[in-house]
Amino acid sequence: MFNQVDKLALLVMSWIVYFTIHSILAGTTAKGWVVRHWPHLMPVYRLSYNAIALVLLLVPVTLIYQINGEYWWRWTGAVWWVANGVALMAGLAFLWSLRYYDGATFVGWRQASRGLPRAEDPGALQLSPFHRIVRHPWYFFGLVILWTRDMNTPFLVSAITITLYLWVGSRLEERKLVYYYGEAYREYRKRVPGLIPLPGRTISAKDADRLMRSSLASNESAT
Repeated sequence: MFNQVDKLALLVMSWIVYFTIHSILAGTTAKGWVVRHWPHLMPVYRLSYNAIALVLLLVPVTLIYQINGEYWWRWTGAVWWVANGVALMAGLAFLWSLRYYDGATFVGWRQASRGLPRAEDPGALQLSPFHRIVRHPWYFFGLVILWTRDMNTPFLVSAITITLYLWVGSRLEERKLVYYYGEAYREYRKRVPGLIPLPGRTISAKDADRLMRSSLASNESAT
C-alpha cells in the first residue's frame, strides 16, 4: 500500500504528466507533425486538444479527493464570506471577460465545423479592459479562485504545482505572442504585469488601442 508521501508524490507526478502532455500538444512542433503526417485532421486538432485536456484532468482531480490530508486552513465565520466573495467576483469577472474572446475558435468548434486547416488563428492583438491590468487575466482569476479554497495537503500540493505551471506556461506562451505581435507585444509586456496586478503597472484604454493598431499595421505590412 502507498503511504501518504507516496500518494502525494503520485499526485504531483500526475500533474506533471498532465501539464507536459498539455504543453506538447499546444506547441508548434506537435501541430507541425500532424500537418505533415495527417493534414486532414488539422480542422479538429483544437477541438481534440481541448477534449483530451478535459479527460486527462480527471486523473489528478480524482487523486485529490482520494487522498486524505490535514487541513492547513479552513475558512470560517466572516472570513468564509470574504474568501468566497472574492472567488465569486473572480468567477463573474471571468464570465464577463468571455465577451472579448471568440469562444468558437478558442474551443475549436469553428475550425472543425468549417474544415479550417489550422489548429489556431491568433487574429489581431486584443487587449480587453482586464488585459490593461494584467497580461493573463484568466490565469489570475483562476489563481484567485484556487487560493481562496479550504486547503488540505493534497489540495495545497496541487495549488502550488498549478501555480508554478501557470507561471512557466505563461512565459512559454508569450514567446508565441511576441512572434505573432512583435514590438507591440514587447512594449505591452514591459508595461503590464503577467499574473498578478501591481499598482501603477497598467495602461490606459488609449494606449491599449494604440498597441492593437500598431500590431495590426505591422502584421499587414508583413503580409
